[in-house]
Amino acid sequence: MNTKNILIAASLAMGLLLVHCSSSSDDGTETPKPNPPTSETPTVTGSVEVWLTKSDQSVLLQKQANALPFSTTSNNYPNIDVNGSLSYQTIDGFGFTLTGGSAQVINQLSDNDRGALLQELFGNEANDISISYLRISVGASDLNDEPFTYDDMPTGETDESLTNFSIDPDREGVIAVLKEILQINPDIKIMGSPWSAPVWMKDNGSFIGGSLQSQYYSVYAQYFVKYIQAMAAEGITVDAITIQNEPLHDGNNPSMYMTAEQQATFIKDHLGPAFETANINTKIIVWDHNCDNPQYPITVLSDSDANPYVDGSAFHLYNGDISALSTVHNSFPDKNLYFTEQYTSSNGSFDGDLKWHVKNVIIGSMRNWSKNALEWNLANDEGFGPHTDGGCTICKGGLTISSGGNITRNVGYYIVAHASKFVPAGSVRIASNISGNLQNAAFKTPDGSFVLIVENDGNALETFNIKFGNKWASTSLSAGAVATYIWEE
Repeated sequence: MNTKNILIAASLAMGLLLVHCSSSSDDGTETPKPNPPTSETPTVTGSVEVWLTKSDQSVLLQKQANALPFSTTSNNYPNIDVNGSLSYQTIDGFGFTLTGGSAQVINQLSDNDRGALLQELFGNEANDISISYLRISVGASDLNDEPFTYDDMPTGETDESLTNFSIDPDREGVIAVLKEILQINPDIKIMGSPWSAPVWMKDNGSFIGGSLQSQYYSVYAQYFVKYIQAMAAEGITVDAITIQNEPLHDGNNPSMYMTAEQQATFIKDHLGPAFETANINTKIIVWDHNCDNPQYPITVLSDSDANPYVDGSAFHLYNGDISALSTVHNSFPDKNLYFTEQYTSSNGSFDGDLKWHVKNVIIGSMRNWSKNALEWNLANDEGFGPHTDGGCTICKGGLTISSGGNITRNVGYYIVAHASKFVPAGSVRIASNISGNLQNAAFKTPDGSFVLIVENDGNALETFNIKFGNKWASTSLSAGAVATYIWEE
């Protein structure tokens, strides 16, 4: 939605090199007042590496040639004050959903091209973006070419003993791709989310909508147990599961309706005990739907019998405000928060999506206690497929992989990369103030370096300081641009 330039120079006694970048933050800390000018001679005490993406796509995740020097000389620019002594949640990672459709188009690549792409996405070399978290569907999502579960039966038949259970429908797709990814990053975290229970368990006998019949609650709990065990047998650890993708959206294909009360009963009386009996440590996460209904996860967590089994709540942002995560955090500060899905649209613009998603999905989720931030759909084809009949027709992957094997890196790729490349799992969010239009989130990484992600949410270039302790680095960011800054203490 906006465009502008990169480097700006401003001199104070010894020259300070300025580079375009942006920021905004929300820790509830007061915005520091601009410091008065001083005639002191500045002392350089380190520098800040800058990676920039501009809204006009003239610069795409590009490391800037000149680092920003730190100085002890203050100035009149507004500050983003990064405070490493005040910390918040530990980060699990950034990434995408690896849908069945994503795996299908990735697997169409030649072995060499697929290997190079997966290295770029999940590796930790200089040109890689180091994705550290994936969500996958338990059975099909709407971005498979057709709906299925792991225990489909002919109409009128049931399988209460789950003797027909098999993850084979995903073996050549998602599972095969995951095994290649795990060779590159064996520590990647994986979350599973079902779009539907087997239709013979549902009250309408359909992949679309309907509810899980109460007489099958225990059977469905065992379905989850079998899934996690079957994936483990393939060398794939499922770190967490959500109970149901978008449980109040029953018009998707596949989908299933589940109230908060039903979810609480399923967890406390069936799934939680089943996991305990099977010695399964996979985290149980509730909700996995929009920010307009924080009362749903609060209702589940308020059930004293369900609560001990629940690790936390997951959110999407197709409705509501990202602050809903903090609403739930404030009610249950001992429970974790996750941001698990947001798509970029086939009819969206690069500048508009870059600005909105970095502000809300990346920065907003982090500033509201999320342990991860995931965009929807890693890859699809040039027709925004595959998808089920009735599935999403406008969801644009982070990558477009054409039938001829051409790979296009879309806006979702850059949205995620500005975090995933620089903020590894185990990083901790630290305090930073929001200054005007400069949306931002700050982190301390496991190796002790500091990272600040900034988005200029205004309509004009912004010049500001990154203040760290008693030193400043001055820079500028064009409207709608995103920059990631990295420095050592």
